Formats: sequence, structure tokens, C-alpha cells
Amino acid sequence: MDYIEKLLNRYRNKGILIDTNILLLLIVGSSNRKRISQFKRTEQFIPEDYDLLIKLIDLFPKIITTPNILTEVNSLTNQIGEPERSKCFAIFAQLISEIEEFTLSSQDIVKNNGFIKFGLTDCGIVEVSKNQYLVLTDDFKLFNYLQKLGIDSINFNHLRVYLW
Repeated sequence: MDYIEKLLNRYRNKGILIDTNILLLLIVGSSNRKRISQFKRTEQFIPEDYDLLIKLIDLFPKIITTPNILTEVNSLTNQIGEPERSKCFAIFAQLISEIEEFTLSSQDIVKNNGFIKFGLTDCGIVEVSKNQYLVLTDDFKLFNYLQKLGIDSINFNHLRVYLW
């Protein structure tokens, strides 16, 4: 936990890059906390995870994202039935207007050595976050890759274990 606190303090004034599933948790939880455990793309979470996420986000002056993350969140949000789908998209639109989006060309992202194994979205996260932002993910494979590269990151599942 000391390690996580050090990371939070180090990046508190810079920002946090939030991966797809965690951003989806934010949107679904903001729409309807009860829906978190009922939607197949967020069913691994509980409403208390949403509360933890809100507390964590409040520590940072800005949320960082990429077009690839937003596209994935858009596609997953589109799987929610109406009328909640529309409510989630309204929340998503508001969130997009408040976060900082970094665009890298796909041609540049595919030059990342991990592209074949990790793909466009994850390699975009690597390229944007290098020495700039803390990454928050629940993707164990991506988390391990970031750690291997020396990119500061937190696995949301580790926070859940510590704080439950």
C-alpha cells in the first residue's frame, strides 16, 4: 500500500490515464450503481468499486485518455439496453468534455515493440503515459507490461483487495 500511496502522491498534480474497463465502470456507475453488477462488461465490479474509483479520481486534476480507449468505451456502452444506454451516453459525453485526450497516429503506435501482443489501445496507453501519467487499469496483462517497461501503473484489482 505504501507503494501505491507514493505513486498517487507523485502523480497527484499531473493526471491519471484510465483504461477502458475502469472508464466504463465510471460511466455505468454514474448512471446507475445497481447496473454495475448486472451489465456483463462491468459485472466483475460492485458498487463499492465505483465509490473507490470516485475517491481515486478526485485526487487528480485531470483524467487522461486516448481516442482508442474512448472508442472501446463507446462500443461497450452501446451494449446497454435503453433507456440506460442513452443516460450512459449523456454521462459519457459530459466526461469527454472534461478529460484530456491525447491522439497518436496508429502508424506511430504500431511501432511499439509490444503491438503484436498487446494491440492498438494498450500500446497507445504505453506511448501516452511514458514518464507523464499514472495508468489505472484492471488488465493484468497490460499492468505487467507497463511494469516491465518501468511505466508507473496501478492495477485497480489490487486497490480493491486492500480497501475491502
